[in-house]
Amino acid sequence: MLIGHSNIKKRDLVIDIGAGSGVITYALSKRCRKVIAIEPDHDTATKLRNNLAQRGVENVEVIEQDFLEYDLPAEPYKVFSNPPFHLSSKIVHKLLEAENQPESFYLILQKQFALKLLNTDRHYTSQLGQALIKEYQTKIRYPLRPTDFTPPPAIPTVLFEAKKI
Repeated sequence: MLIGHSNIKKRDLVIDIGAGSGVITYALSKRCRKVIAIEPDHDTATKLRNNLAQRGVENVEVIEQDFLEYDLPAEPYKVFSNPPFHLSSKIVHKLLEAENQPESFYLILQKQFALKLLNTDRHYTSQLGQALIKEYQTKIRYPLRPTDFTPPPAIPTVLFEAKKI
């Protein structure tokens, strides 16, 4: 699983943005102390709660809210998520501008967007990327295949990593 490409440990608090039915949430629950699964859609959040209950998962808190309106934790935390692509930039902005920034974050992103967040001479680094690399070490951890998803995306995707400097 992709979580193996992260620095998430048993003691960590981890946020899953746009948790959906809980595939990533469930995997995270096996690997860390607590997961905050944020899912704005009521029906999907209900399905998520049911899926977790059927598996006996007790270390997940499901928050039915838009992540962009969510108050980030005061304690140290990490993020691992497959967020909606159209919100990627807003999510990175929120994490970067937070009073308590995450120790690290791992996002499944469109490859083209992720490349703009890297400190490299090979690709254009966006204004958001320039701000990000002042606080975080960034890289593409893992390229993904369309068959890794249901339904498969029409564009290349990657697991992006940002670790606090």
